[in-house]
Amino acid sequence: MNAVTRRAAIATAAVSMALSLAACGQAGGDKKDDNAGSGSSTKIGLLLPENKTSRYEALDKPQFEKAVKAACGGCEVVYNNAVSDVVKQKQQFDQFIADGIKVIALDPVDATKAESWVKDAKVKGVKVVAYDRAVKGADAYVSHDNNKVGELQGQALLAALGDKAATANVVMINGDEKDPNAALFKKGAHTALDGKVGKIAYEASGEWDPKIAGEKMSAAISSVGKDKIGAVYSANDGMAGGIVTSLENAGIKGIPVGGQDAEIAGVQRIIAGTQTFTIYKSPLQLAPEAAKFAVNLLQGKAIGAEGETDGVPSTLFPPVVVDSKNIQDTVVKDGIYKAADLCTADLAAKCTELGIK
Repeated sequence: MNAVTRRAAIATAAVSMALSLAACGQAGGDKKDDNAGSGSSTKIGLLLPENKTSRYEALDKPQFEKAVKAACGGCEVVYNNAVSDVVKQKQQFDQFIADGIKVIALDPVDATKAESWVKDAKVKGVKVVAYDRAVKGADAYVSHDNNKVGELQGQALLAALGDKAATANVVMINGDEKDPNAALFKKGAHTALDGKVGKIAYEASGEWDPKIAGEKMSAAISSVGKDKIGAVYSANDGMAGGIVTSLENAGIKGIPVGGQDAEIAGVQRIIAGTQTFTIYKSPLQLAPEAAKFAVNLLQGKAIGAEGETDGVPSTLFPPVVVDSKNIQDTVVKDGIYKAADLCTADLAAKCTELGIK
């Protein structure tokens, strides 16, 4: 073979190899598309609303990330927290879209304002999973039955009051009025309490802020009277912490105080006896379901929702009341907390008494 012939053979082999590699590359691309969505970004956005409530950073975020990775090994979760700032969250949402992210799981600071974001996203081909708070026009929605949450809170407060309920003055510290879930909690609680307690003697929004909730509790004590408050409804555990501090500062002990979210501090107050109950909305249910929705939307598959809420495919999980009797069988059994996390030295004896191990 002369030099010219050799060069021609080498060139032919090179072209053949390039075509072969291109075909392999296309096959690899197909495999990646099967894993992360045909022609789509492999990134899924997660936007959570605030960090005053510890569950978001401690539970929701890691559980969501874990579930996305399990369902889509090639996917990446891009995360931001709005720290209660709706303007910041809008910027984060817009940046995700600008970065080419095609599916966003959004727990909005203000669900009403987020409606227009979702509408704009849809025009740009971006799918939105409403996470924990309903947003009109979203592609999917996952939460717990929030009206039922409020009902359970009210029923648990009635159970704690027992035969004192009919004459009790109840203080209600509700969530942020911009949060549609807060309205559902409030509605459910009123359904359970109205006509069954003496009266709702004081009611205000604690804005999901322990400090503000504590201030509102102090105002309630001044308004109703130190010795005339029978029980306190707190829409969540974070605010219950501020409320309990105000009660203790005023020398008020032994009255039922409820909460929600099964935060570690709330569960520890239940062990200590300063909080009566919380509502457990397991992130082991919520985050994986939201992750499933997000991955399915990214891959162009059926969403896999159990039903619809206001026309949006949705799954709503049942909440659970947690009190001193079932801590072991709920948050400990589910692996949300280890007994060692809950049972600090000052709570060790109480934990033994309650069978927490």
